[in-house]
Amino acid sequence: MSLYGMMRTGSSGMNAQANRLGTVAENIANANTTGYKRASTEFSSLILPTSNGSYNSGGVETKVRYSISEQGPTTTTTSGTDMAINGGGFFVVSGANGSNFLTRAGAFTPDAAGNLVNAAGYSLMGYKYQEGVDPTVVVNGFDGLTQVNLAAEGLVAKGSTVGAMGANLDSSDAIGTESTTSLSVFDSQGNSRLLDFVYKKTADNEWTVEVRDRATYSAGDPAASPPVPATGVLGNKTLEFDAAGKLTTTPTTFDLDTSAINPLAGTGATLANLTIDVGKTTQLGYKFNPDGGSTDGKAPSKVAGYQIDSAGIIYVKYENGTLDPRYRVALASVQSPDNLVPQSGNVYSQGVDSGVIVTGFAGSGNFGSIQSNALEGSNVDIANELTAMIESQRNYTANSKVFQTGADLLDVLVNLKR
Repeated sequence: MSLYGMMRTGSSGMNAQANRLGTVAENIANANTTGYKRASTEFSSLILPTSNGSYNSGGVETKVRYSISEQGPTTTTTSGTDMAINGGGFFVVSGANGSNFLTRAGAFTPDAAGNLVNAAGYSLMGYKYQEGVDPTVVVNGFDGLTQVNLAAEGLVAKGSTVGAMGANLDSSDAIGTESTTSLSVFDSQGNSRLLDFVYKKTADNEWTVEVRDRATYSAGDPAASPPVPATGVLGNKTLEFDAAGKLTTTPTTFDLDTSAINPLAGTGATLANLTIDVGKTTQLGYKFNPDGGSTDGKAPSKVAGYQIDSAGIIYVKYENGTLDPRYRVALASVQSPDNLVPQSGNVYSQGVDSGVIVTGFAGSGNFGSIQSNALEGSNVDIANELTAMIESQRNYTANSKVFQTGADLLDVLVNLKR
């Protein structure tokens, strides 16, 4: 073995151990970094050709490997916009230059503009949510994604458009008997308005229900000359029942026309036409018993927080308990996550060996579920890293002795001339 080869091999060993110490140092430094994936150094021997009677020493090569597919521990938090992925997949985030990356770091908080960003300043990407409509997902790209923006809108109200009213009508009532209940609905400004439901028995197994706007209703005078019509009546329907007291009228819905009372006096708001469902109405031998009714309208309320379900749907939560779905978080993955290319800020970009990026939603395909109020910690084991550091320190010292010995022998060889 030549002395130069001996020194070259020792130098190769020192460089390899220095690389390993570099990954150990990075792992220890990021032991508390959300979503960090540990790096490790793999060694492989470098063989050089030899000739008869002379051995040509080789060396060692190193390659850095990232354990990106290995999940870290999950810890709970108090922030509703913190997310952890239980299973496969990555969050899609956007950098300042508009480029998209993948990350497991789910510590997102709204910035001054309302965009959800993580600690490194990357914005969370998702699809705008539409009730009953699945977003069109571009499986092999990021087209259609937009920044998740939860900017507060102040007070928000919702006018009523549909409602329901159920009741039991006493079958023993005499023909002509009336029973009344009311339903509170909301106008376009969130003001509450009472509608009276008046049930009148017109025959055996037959009733009528008339809906009146309490603020504007007047019975009129049909006997006057000329007759004075009733006002404030929004709609009515005939209800028929079978011998068992079950409603047989179809359809069970009817429309209320509110055009005559709009705009509403005192507010300038309007009450939308409503569709009322009376399908839960029965006629049994029991006293009049309304179920209280329901409506889709909401009184004015301000934002109280955010909520994210396991499918990645982000809701704005209002003080009155209403949940308004805004976005659906997109997830992405590749065939070989460990071959993704790490970038600054704990994000990854597609690599030559990582495979094609595939996008989708939590809970579908190979994607895991999303857990809110939680974060994925780093997968670094401090004890293993300290052990690796001690091993590398000793190996580095041993390789330095090989280099030093070769240098000493080279000095002897040089001094033979003197």
